[in-house]
Amino acid sequence: MVINLSATHSLISNWVAELRDVEVQTDRMRFRRNLERIAEVTGYEISKRLETVEKEIVTPMGIANCAVLKQQPVLATILRAGLAMHHGLLNYFDKADNAFLSAYRKHHPDGSFEIRLEYMSCPDLEDRVLIISDPMLATGSSLVKSIHHLREEGAFKQLHIVCAIACTVGIEYVLRAEPKAIIWCAAIDDELTAKGYIVPGLGDAGDLAYGAKLQN
Repeated sequence: MVINLSATHSLISNWVAELRDVEVQTDRMRFRRNLERIAEVTGYEISKRLETVEKEIVTPMGIANCAVLKQQPVLATILRAGLAMHHGLLNYFDKADNAFLSAYRKHHPDGSFEIRLEYMSCPDLEDRVLIISDPMLATGSSLVKSIHHLREEGAFKQLHIVCAIACTVGIEYVLRAEPKAIIWCAAIDDELTAKGYIVPGLGDAGDLAYGAKLQN
């Protein structure tokens, strides 16, 4: 299942416009905040699909029967680009457990690249809801490899993928590997370059959020 949150006009489509805008991109704090806000709204939408239980809450005036989450989800992200979206999800799922992975592209002289994963910190995922965030779903290779490693920490029962911009090629690749996943995105682009970059996309989300890096 793929849910495009800007399919109908909303504030999300405004935030996506700012993320793409080369002039607005010069403001790193605003760029990070827009990613964060997209994740916050997505987290709210995801919460509607999570299991709840009824709990008696004592108020100053009596007892209220309230629906609360049956179980906290696990929030995972891919360093470093995913940090802003992860923070947005954590703003809403503030009691969630967290996982972090360091998947990145190792480029070769011929223009090809491979996905390397050198670090992972993760809680037990057995029978948990996993929400993983990564701003750009391009080829889908790093995301699928990250999910593969996360599965080694337990068989999670639900998988939600949160991204700002997704490419149709990457969506298809992820759903072939994870057919039961729900992909939440703020926009979908159709073109992917030979080097694996989304067009029109927005550029390198990690660099725009946190500054340029040395090329690998």
